[in-house]
Amino acid sequence: MKLRTRLIATFCAIILLPILLASVSFMFTGPYTTMAQSRLVLTLVLILLITSICLCIWIWTSFLDPVSQLNKALQKVAEGDLNYQLDPEQYKDKGEIYDMIRNYEDMRLRLKESQDEMMEHEHANRELISNISHDLKTPITSVKGYVEGIMDGVADTPEKMDRYIKTIYNKANDMDRLINELTIYAGIDTNRIPYNFHRINIADYFGDCIEEVGLDLESRNITLNYSNITAPDTMVIADPEQMKRVINNIISNSVKYIDKPNGVIDIRILDEVDSIRIEIEDNGKGIAPKDLARIFERFYRTDSSRNSSQGGSGIGLSIVKKIIEDHGGYIWATSKEGEGTCIHFVLRKYFEPDEPDTTEEE
Repeated sequence: MKLRTRLIATFCAIILLPILLASVSFMFTGPYTTMAQSRLVLTLVLILLITSICLCIWIWTSFLDPVSQLNKALQKVAEGDLNYQLDPEQYKDKGEIYDMIRNYEDMRLRLKESQDEMMEHEHANRELISNISHDLKTPITSVKGYVEGIMDGVADTPEKMDRYIKTIYNKANDMDRLINELTIYAGIDTNRIPYNFHRINIADYFGDCIEEVGLDLESRNITLNYSNITAPDTMVIADPEQMKRVINNIISNSVKYIDKPNGVIDIRILDEVDSIRIEIEDNGKGIAPKDLARIFERFYRTDSSRNSSQGGSGIGLSIVKKIIEDHGGYIWATSKEGEGTCIHFVLRKYFEPDEPDTTEEE
């Protein structure tokens, strides 16, 4: 038997029992009952009746109705409807009932937030698959075309052959980069990016990076300028491989959006006392102010049309941001439309600990 049914039966018994007892009393003592006794019995019955009705209304409004509302809300949650709201303020003076309603609302809001995040994550994953499929198909098609050209004898001069091979090489690098981004993205999603931190000398490390990056940019007819004004012994604690990924992702992003015949990328390392600031600036088409604050979001792309010449999964800069923050640094961007974009990131310097003074006073 449900609680509501039991309470209704109890209230009916409270109301009917006094009436029944009074009727029995009148049946056996009717001829000898005085007017005063009759009035007393009727008054008692009336008091019990009113008390029972008031008690019934009070229990119904303060307990049964809120429980009924809560039960209905929980059924909605069970059906997957997380928009059914209850207002805890309506039950603020009802003690435990207020706590129950408030706990329901907290649970509903958390479930809804979790559901929204899951839906957003699923949408992002679908978009990622679509982006990667598109961006892999483009270089694969290009590679096939150039290979067929070589097989058919179209590249009939050493210059053409060299250009075809360089193009194939660049497209293969693009595909390799996309696959690496997918691997790192999986690490970001599970917070399991592998790090192997070392003390690295800034001058030596960036000197090697610039030499490697410069060869690739030279093949793309892009000028690379490099300057380092930090002290020769400046060091940071970093993962060399992951920092290389940061630099490559930023430069790859710059290369995609350079729209001028004479592309230029400037890399500057600046000294900021306790830290260093690395700036990577290009003379590309720049980023609109409305997009600038969002370029480090996963899957965000300023070129919503997905021009094949400016492909990309939309996760490269989000990977950069994650790696820099895991190194204890921070990153931001400045840009002017038509002039170019500059990515800035800051890393803390490493200082050798002071050696304790072991000399003894004489």
